[in-house]
Amino acid sequence: MRIGKPELSFWQIFNMNVGFLGIQYSFGLQQTAINPIFLYLGAPEEMLPILNIAGPVTGLVIQPIIGAISDKTWSPKWGRRKPFFLIGAIIGSICLFAFPTSPVLWFAVGLLWILDVGNNMAMEPYRAFVGDKLPEKQLSLGYQMQSLFVGAGILLAMGSIVLFQKLFGAETVSGDGVIPTWMYYSFSLGGILSVATVLWSVLKTPEIPPSEEELAEINEAKNKPFIKKVAQPFNEIANAIKEMPKFMWKLSLVYLFQWYALFVYWQYITPLFMKTMGFGISEAASQSAQMSLTYNIVTMVVALGLVPLTLKYGSKKVYAFSLVGTAIALFSIPFIDNMILVLAPMVLFGIGWAAMMGIPYTMVSKVVPQVRRGVYMGILNMMIVIPMGIETLTFGPIYKNLLGGNAVNAILFGGVFFVIAAVLALRLNVAEAKIKN
Repeated sequence: MRIGKPELSFWQIFNMNVGFLGIQYSFGLQQTAINPIFLYLGAPEEMLPILNIAGPVTGLVIQPIIGAISDKTWSPKWGRRKPFFLIGAIIGSICLFAFPTSPVLWFAVGLLWILDVGNNMAMEPYRAFVGDKLPEKQLSLGYQMQSLFVGAGILLAMGSIVLFQKLFGAETVSGDGVIPTWMYYSFSLGGILSVATVLWSVLKTPEIPPSEEELAEINEAKNKPFIKKVAQPFNEIANAIKEMPKFMWKLSLVYLFQWYALFVYWQYITPLFMKTMGFGISEAASQSAQMSLTYNIVTMVVALGLVPLTLKYGSKKVYAFSLVGTAIALFSIPFIDNMILVLAPMVLFGIGWAAMMGIPYTMVSKVVPQVRRGVYMGILNMMIVIPMGIETLTFGPIYKNLLGGNAVNAILFGGVFFVIAAVLALRLNVAEAKIKN
């Protein structure tokens, strides 16, 4: 018989999610500072999508495998999920310290691959960790708390970029191989936070032990021949996909358009400001950081406020509304050439980001079997990285040949995709999916 899940206090839920701060700081740097590093090292703009393919590929491979393995893992001392996100944080930390020392483009690209392995290794079990610990009525609070820390982590990353640029100067260089001083400080702070925050959550939050039946399955898996041990995660993933609830197939369509659009935004917001405001790389990167800073402040403020809204109006309506707001933001940004006024659309973007980082995980956690939560959270991430992979392979030619190599058109393109995602989100029905499962 499985040990029940007691309700946790607000601060217990807070402590279990603190590690998300460091993980999201790393993602924040990746969104805003990695592409400028590539540009400093001489990468042409049309190559940015393919240079970012590390994220989709590692997410596609690492997260479902880690999810499947962690489902079948138990250590009396360390638990089920915690060893994985601690190791992932250490890997990510090492890469963050190394990034600003990149002497050439290929070195930075290689580091991005390793960084993404660490980030994905930390991210996937953290999503399952919340579902493991909380009873159903606290899932929304748990995942929106993660959304709050998504905002806080990225906010801190963007804030560090703005602060260190002011302290050390935003050198205006273009492809001459010189990485400015401010990047060393921003990335070093990330290296410290990645480990420190995850360690806080590891030490503050015990995991719920598996039932006797689950423990027997885990021990049985340990005694299997080596080949079967290697094959087991892949078999788990294949079986989980075969038996996946229809709800997740519907969500995958939403994610196709949502995450394609987000990747376009992250890659082309800096080139947009180089075009619309005449900035150099550093100034454009700084403006992009201020945009991210703004929308992540909004995310922090509204994340927990979305919990009562989802209870009153339903998750799918709040989710769809947030995607429409994000689309409006992207439709507005290219036509504002004032450095202050262009921050206004980020209010809508921040509300959307808060919803995207919490609501889908709450919905999925309610409709998938508890014993497979890890692998299904990994599969959910596959639904994120597959659109990103498609974007990295397809958007370069689209940008060059159909959009005229114009970053304004790229951002508008992303807005259209958010509208499509919002319409598809209205097809999501958690109550119906729970009955069928």
